[in-house]
Amino acid sequence: MKAKELSLLIGLLLTAGLCQAQAQVEGAVEYGLLSGRIDNPQPGERLLTRADIHLEATDQVPARLGSRFGLRFALTGKADNELPLTLLYLTPGVVTPDGVRHDRFEVVQKLVPGAPHELMAFEFSEPYEVVPGEWRFLVFQGDRKLAEQRFQVQ
Repeated sequence: MKAKELSLLIGLLLTAGLCQAQAQVEGAVEYGLLSGRIDNPQPGERLLTRADIHLEATDQVPARLGSRFGLRFALTGKADNELPLTLLYLTPGVVTPDGVRHDRFEVVQKLVPGAPHELMAFEFSEPYEVVPGEWRFLVFQGDRKLAEQRFQVQ
């Protein structure tokens, strides 16, 4: 009987681990060009949305300084102790002034349970960042892909 009880206990513990709440995308993922005021934006920084940030729906991005683009989404089931979000920015090849080519930028961000929306954004603030071609934005929690969007910079 002991082995049976131990097996049952182990099964319950494993099931409890699998049943933990996970963040889920709720509603549509908005994407496009960003307008509105963002104080001191950093390239590739994930920002919490505010009422004054507007998204013009498009996947076409002008290849010029000051262009800001990204995606906005709402997550349900967020908790402080969950896996963080991993934001991947796949680029056509950004070459920084030190001569290093970057085909991707990665940002790991803790979940903020009180935030109603998330905004994954990139701004061309340096001439070397303005690289025409396909840019892909991907949002993961652990190995689960939550969102993906492709942009054409031209």
